Amino acid sequence: MTGGRALPAAARAVVRGDRRALAQLITRVESRDPTVAPVLAALHPRTGHARVVGLTGPLGVGKSSLVNALLAHLRALGKTVGIVAVDPSSPFSGGSVLGDRIRLERDPADPGVFIRSMASRGRAGGVATATREVVRLLDAAGYDIILVETVGSGQVDIEIRDVASTSVVVLVPHLGDEVQTLKAGLFEIADVFCVNKSDLPGAEGAARDLSELASLGTARDGWRPVVVQASARDRTGIENLWTAIAAHEAFLDEDPRRRLESERRRVATELVELVRDRVAQEAAERLTADPAHGRLLKDVVARRVDPRTAADRIYARHRKPTTRVRRR
Repeated sequence: MTGGRALPAAARAVVRGDRRALAQLITRVESRDPTVAPVLAALHPRTGHARVVGLTGPLGVGKSSLVNALLAHLRALGKTVGIVAVDPSSPFSGGSVLGDRIRLERDPADPGVFIRSMASRGRAGGVATATREVVRLLDAAGYDIILVETVGSGQVDIEIRDVASTSVVVLVPHLGDEVQTLKAGLFEIADVFCVNKSDLPGAEGAARDLSELASLGTARDGWRPVVVQASARDRTGIENLWTAIAAHEAFLDEDPRRRLESERRRVATELVELVRDRVAQEAAERLTADPAHGRLLKDVVARRVDPRTAADRIYARHRKPTTRVRRR
């Protein structure tokens, strides 16, 4: 029961651990099926228990291999794990291009693991509304830890903070100038830095440089990023990586206000994006269907009106009520 009402059948199936029902719901979320909304709403009170860990970083640093190693470590600890691997979207179909489910390894018979790859839907940071909703579905399904691996797009890949309570930035030795410019992007969102491929020369130097940068930066809410080294290939340093992640989660729990404020920030960002996406969709539909908007579009193309002025007019029309109350 939720709010005095019985859960929808699909929601009940997720709660009792029906993996097929969970996969079907995720597909409906990805396809933007409006009928999934009541199910998400019914399950929302059952969320907020899982620890959500985001892993991001430039392409080629071995994020998927690191997720594999973390998965094995967490299962050895008896933790159930959900994984959301966010891939670049096809500009034509909107679907996932790389298919992380192929790269991630698991025992198909293991009920404690659920892996799903998703498309980034063209978002630079790789985090779309659907990703957040899928994370909540996994949370409601009872998974202890949810790992979110995002698109590797360098310094713009910072949206992971909008979905994860702990953000891990994965790097490798010999990134050169990229490490020196981290303050402009990834450095600002890292709770943990992981120097992967630590079996390669230069790992100690990279870790040392990151530690120096972390010591010079301003602590965010009293937390300074922790730097660890790991090798997904050799499966070394994985325990230290999880210890660092768990330490940040414990830090959030020390003062309930920290976790609450973190959650408020993420929800506020999500709500703004939901409203913005809805307004943008309606504006796009009106440009096609509304004659006035069509004329405005022609005026912009003909250079009679500039785009900013046209956008202001569309926005003004959008704010006006579409229906009027009849007076009796």
